[in-house]
Amino acid sequence: MSIELSRTGQGPAGPPLGLRVLGGAVDVYKRVFVAGAAAHVLSPSKPVRRSGFELATVVEKLELVAPDVLAVTLRAGDGRALPSWRPGAHVDVFLPSGRQRQYSLCGDPSDRERYRIAVRLIPDGEGGSREVHEGLWVGDRVRIRGPRNAFTLVDAPSYLFVAGGIGITPILPMVRAVGARGRLVYAGRSRESMPFLDELPDAEIRADDEVGAPDVAAIIATAEPGAAVYVCGPPAMIEAAQRCRFALDPTGSLHTERFSARPVVDGRGFDLTLARTGRTVRVGAAETALAAVQRVLSDINYSCRQGFCGTCKVAVRAGAVDHRDRLLTPAERADHMLLCVSRAAGDTLVLDL
Repeated sequence: MSIELSRTGQGPAGPPLGLRVLGGAVDVYKRVFVAGAAAHVLSPSKPVRRSGFELATVVEKLELVAPDVLAVTLRAGDGRALPSWRPGAHVDVFLPSGRQRQYSLCGDPSDRERYRIAVRLIPDGEGGSREVHEGLWVGDRVRIRGPRNAFTLVDAPSYLFVAGGIGITPILPMVRAVGARGRLVYAGRSRESMPFLDELPDAEIRADDEVGAPDVAAIIATAEPGAAVYVCGPPAMIEAAQRCRFALDPTGSLHTERFSARPVVDGRGFDLTLARTGRTVRVGAAETALAAVQRVLSDINYSCRQGFCGTCKVAVRAGAVDHRDRLLTPAERADHMLLCVSRAAGDTLVLDL
């Protein structure tokens, strides 16, 4: 089920909220864990970039692909071809309010004229999804950065893809790319809530209201020996996959992607001084250094918020760092950190900001 929305700055063809009420009646990046025999066979393109393309795009189409999921098609503002990308890639989207969000590309990588993302409305979220659903119109200009890829499609003899709800977005292009070598198990609350079903005729659909919650271990147990298993969905689904994958098959590999940052674990508060401005901010025990810096530097660059992309890398002028990233080399860790996950090992840090 999909409903194309015709919304322009000259006035909507139909009331957007009305469409959402209708949709409701018919009724979210990142950490990658890779291991096993096939994990070393990585894409030669080195897709994770420290700094990506920045582009002005225009909203070409808005389409309601599930009652609370809006697909947004973007094209380059100057009409030129967009940068190429591979399955698993995402873009940073800068919304009119100044919010920055990351969304997986779920269109066709061979189409250099347009990008497609899909956004699930989170009513009690931080406001980014609501801004997309209620504030974007056909013809609006949207600044993006990327594409970036930390959910790389490796070469493997076979693939098992497990998607939960909006987790289908990065997996959708992967399923198309591997063809007959891949198998997709797609879970969700109900068929009505699951976007892009009409584009996945061969998927094994497991709707909770039909067969109950998915047994992730049982699903992963069906993977062929040596298979690459890709999982994207709710945290519980990812954690279940991480617990069982290598016990079931040590010859394969596991690749996961989260749509939200991990909560801070074993954190304690510390003071962060920004050397260029002389300002000091307090980092709470349960918040990240990035969140604290954003209170005084709203334009600080970041992307994944999970310690793998390097966008928020900053130089450290003084203080010891508790490094929690999966990216920096030992040499880089001597005088740099990633704000999104790393913390002070002591009471203070001084950053080159």
